[in-house]
This record gives sequence, C-alpha cells and structure tokens, in this order.
Amino acid sequence: MRPSFRLLQHACRITMFSRENCGLCDKAKTVLSRVWDRRPFEYKEYDVMKHEDKGWKDLYEFDTPVIHIKASSEQEENPSLAGQARKLMHRFTEEEVEKAMDEAEKKKS
Repeated sequence: MRPSFRLLQHACRITMFSRENCGLCDKAKTVLSRVWDRRPFEYKEYDVMKHEDKGWKDLYEFDTPVIHIKASSEQEENPSLAGQARKLMHRFTEEEVEKAMDEAEKKKS
C-alpha cells in the first residue's frame, strides 16, 4: 500500500530567518528539530545576510532568529507581508512552537 499524497503533506510550514555564526540561531534549530521529531512540518530557511534575500535582511538583520509559522496552504513568504505573519523571535520553546502550529492549523480549517 502506498501513502496518499495527502498523507505526505504537512499541515504547517515553518520558515526560519537566520544568519551564520549565530548562537541563538543554532539553539532555535535545535528546538525546531525536537518539535519535528514529534510533529513534522515543511521547513525553509533564509540566511538574511545573503544578497538574494535583501528584503529579509532589511527586516531581520538585527533580529535573528525569527520563525514564521503558517498553514501549508497559506501564501509563500514575502517580505512585504511579514507584518501579518505568525512569528516567534529570538528565544522560543518547543511548547511555543507547537502552540503556534496549532493556531496555524485552526486558521486553515
């Protein structure tokens, strides 16, 4: 038996905005890894200092790490819509991430 496409989809998407040599970013990745072990999600990461991510650099250069949590069906990330994002910044716990995931999934329904 093969899993259906629906079973392979994740309910949430987490986008992380980070930078190189960022201790808080490393800790945030550990938190997200622990959450993933219990509750998989789509994941994308942007290094805000990269040239192609200038819009994100303008927003988050001095605020990394930041994560946006959305239902997978919601619009892709866009710097001009960042103010509408469900986000956690700097230091966050596994419980806070899962609570935000719950909220994103409820919004989807």
